[in-house]
Amino acid sequence: METLQAIHTRRSIRKYAADKVERETIIEVLKAAMAAPSAGNQQPWRFVVIESRETLDRIPSIHPYAGMVPSASCAIMVCGDTSAEKYPGNWMLDCAAAVQNMLLALHDKGLGAVWCGLWPDAARVDSFRALAGLPEHIVPLALVPVGIPDQKTGAHDRFDESKIHWERW
Repeated sequence: METLQAIHTRRSIRKYAADKVERETIIEVLKAAMAAPSAGNQQPWRFVVIESRETLDRIPSIHPYAGMVPSASCAIMVCGDTSAEKYPGNWMLDCAAAVQNMLLALHDKGLGAVWCGLWPDAARVDSFRALAGLPEHIVPLALVPVGIPDQKTGAHDRFDESKIHWERW
């Protein structure tokens, strides 16, 4: 898949078929996530791959917009390690870039995913920190359920020239 095609056709997928996504595919996608740019090449991202059906089934009770997670093959929690920051305050930007790379890589592999925000909602951060046993310096930013898409999508043109300013506002 060409890069621009991937960008323009990727969609948030919330319905998944029952098939399992292979671990080697998840590792390949995590390699893409770790290829993201980061401030000073600090790479503060950390990942928790959740495959346990019991844990996946619990997630909607702690995240109001994660009702699709129990049908996913797995979910990847993207976290920032604040102790690894060279430039404090940039971990969330770096991790967001990793999430976008991951979403595009998943789409390229024919898989579906959706970005479920955790940070900065304190209750979600605390709940997911407890769910995964995260130490205090690891902050959960996002949860990305992954699966075989079981819904139709298509490209949408989101270009809006009125949001562009040349040289000055």
